[in-house]
Amino acid sequence: MSNTVKTINPATEQTIDTYTLLSQHEAEQVIEKSHETYLKWRLTSFSERAKPLNALATLFEEQKEAIAKLMTEEMGKVYEQGFQEVELCAGICRYTAENGPQVLADEEREMDGGRAIISYQPTGVLLGIQPWNFPLYQVIRYSVANIMAGNTTVLKHAGNVFGMAEEIEALFKQAGFPEHCFSNLLIDGKTASSLIAHKAISGVTFTGSDGTGKKVAEEAGKHVKKTVLELGSNDAYLVLDDADLELAVKTCVTGRMINNGETCVSAKRFVVVESLYDDFKAQIKEQFEALKMGDPMADDTDLGPMAREDLRDGIHDQVMQSVKAGANIVTGGEIPSQTGYYYPPTILDNLSPGMPAYDDELFGPVASLIKAKDNDDAMRIANDSRYGLGGGIFSKDEKKAIELAKKHFDTGMININGYGLAQPNLPFGGVKESGYGREHGGFGMREFVNIKSIMIANA
Repeated sequence: MSNTVKTINPATEQTIDTYTLLSQHEAEQVIEKSHETYLKWRLTSFSERAKPLNALATLFEEQKEAIAKLMTEEMGKVYEQGFQEVELCAGICRYTAENGPQVLADEEREMDGGRAIISYQPTGVLLGIQPWNFPLYQVIRYSVANIMAGNTTVLKHAGNVFGMAEEIEALFKQAGFPEHCFSNLLIDGKTASSLIAHKAISGVTFTGSDGTGKKVAEEAGKHVKKTVLELGSNDAYLVLDDADLELAVKTCVTGRMINNGETCVSAKRFVVVESLYDDFKAQIKEQFEALKMGDPMADDTDLGPMAREDLRDGIHDQVMQSVKAGANIVTGGEIPSQTGYYYPPTILDNLSPGMPAYDDELFGPVASLIKAKDNDDAMRIANDSRYGLGGGIFSKDEKKAIELAKKHFDTGMININGYGLAQPNLPFGGVKESGYGREHGGFGMREFVNIKSIMIANA
């Protein structure tokens, strides 16, 4: 088995760079150095932790063109969308620096015979196992929250974005963080799994497929170590009978195609009531076919390549399996004969349970169009999923939509009459097989802390 990994530009199929993987022993040495840094970092003040976080945000802003270009080269993200990711990461750093002292502050409570202090104390070195689709954001969202809490972090990034992994570590050092406060481990999945048992690893945060996530949770559970899991989804966007159809179509196109369709919390299943179904189908087909697929560095490109050849072939296989089971291709569905791992904007309808396009996550530019009898049936279909990360509702009756979102939609996040990715001040995470735990909005800063009760008896 080779101990090297190549990064490949998915638009050109050309090799970018080759990296040598660390051995398990070498990775363990990095973890031990990270633990040594933790023993000092946990004793720092909130202001000492906030200063390099703000510096990191400034570095992101100053170097956003180079960072966005690296994303495009390694995983095919449309260049302009890379700027949005970098700006989001700068916002996360600043939100964490500003709000961390309040979120993590001691609390005083009364108790019988005295008083108590509740203190949020760090727990150690955290292992982050992260995917390639948002190669900067996925890392920043877990690392800065936990570093603010006084922990240190080590990263196992996806092999196809190892260049970004190294760049992130360099930026942390440039921002003024101590050596090994954040460390990058160029390792494979097998090594990452074995490192969970290391005595210095206090917890694991994982973003990726539900199958792999369950294995990570099982391994961590053997060693009584906490995990936070974000395991993808097949988010349903409901178009109810009083929806603004033009808004719904436009928003669903954006929500499906952003990041080349390779987004955990994106519009994947379009559940449309029967009275609007034919019009929605005709309009969204027209808009899908108008999208320009091509060079992700070009200003007029809407859809770049998928990140890897196996991912492109995998989603095509899901499409073909669904068609074999009775689904209909409304548009797209053919691998183009051109250089690069491209897959066209694709819509499937006539879907039913048992098909990949109905049950599973389609991680690419493929939309599942499902007809519902009425509004109640639309909600039933939306919840007929093992996943529960995000979702959406289109209705002119905002009060009704909020009621549905609060009491009936089984997901962690819901958009009403719009689509949005993560926000620094709002919790991010899901339910059911989409995982557990939350990031952002201050919630991530308390995921891997020891909530310690100190009870002081009256003299």
